[in-house]
Amino acid sequence: MLNDLSICFVQTDLVWENVDANLKHFDALLKTISKPTDLIVLPEMFSTGFSMRPSEFANEQHNQQCIQQMINWAARYQSVVCGSIMYAENGHYYNRFLWVKPDASIQHYDKAHLFRMGEENKHYTRGKKQFLVELKNWKLACFVCYDLRFPVWLRRTKEFNYDAMLFVANWPAKRNLHWQILTRVRAIENQSYVVAVNRIGMDGNQVEHLGNSAVFEPNGAYIVDAESKNGLFYATLSAQNLTQYRTAFPVELDADSFQLNFN
Repeated sequence: MLNDLSICFVQTDLVWENVDANLKHFDALLKTISKPTDLIVLPEMFSTGFSMRPSEFANEQHNQQCIQQMINWAARYQSVVCGSIMYAENGHYYNRFLWVKPDASIQHYDKAHLFRMGEENKHYTRGKKQFLVELKNWKLACFVCYDLRFPVWLRRTKEFNYDAMLFVANWPAKRNLHWQILTRVRAIENQSYVVAVNRIGMDGNQVEHLGNSAVFEPNGAYIVDAESKNGLFYATLSAQNLTQYRTAFPVELDADSFQLNFN
């Protein structure tokens, strides 16, 4: 049985390639949490910004520094904490989404679709596995930024069945309309809650970000639109609303079957 799921997400500017400053900034923001929450969601590459210099910043020290801070936050707020960082492992670099629980256990997803227009594919190794986690009996599918453009990878099926989708991103302002439309469409086509967390501000490559982080109902209605504001935002995902909507409008019964090959 599902119970309602409470979420807090952070929409903020990032300090370009400055791990210490970003962790300090998020620590200060999270200290202003004003209500109990089951899940805290941070943006993509929250420790550095969307940097293509993992050889300079992603190492064992960076991995452990970020993970330890996430463990500290999860324990302090008794909440799962998630977001992505550049991550070094076995001579490869990943844009790795981390799912950190209050008991310090960690699961991860490596971004599958690397943004070639920003040469992400030249610096990072792609992941090849979809990712589902459970929280309070909710099944959540987690993705990173450019994954949003690939509906087959995201599609809810009997084999990849979820109640909510999480997207963390550094999605640029010049394609902000795409972000707003696609996050909403993903909720509608999968009859799923969508939690989409983007950053704001200018990065070190002079790429602007407008935010528009949002939480959508399974029918595409807004629960939260953060616009371009800085700070913490809260939403509650209703188990009853999800069940009633899918029961009353069971689109999935007419869905096409397919086999996903991702090599």
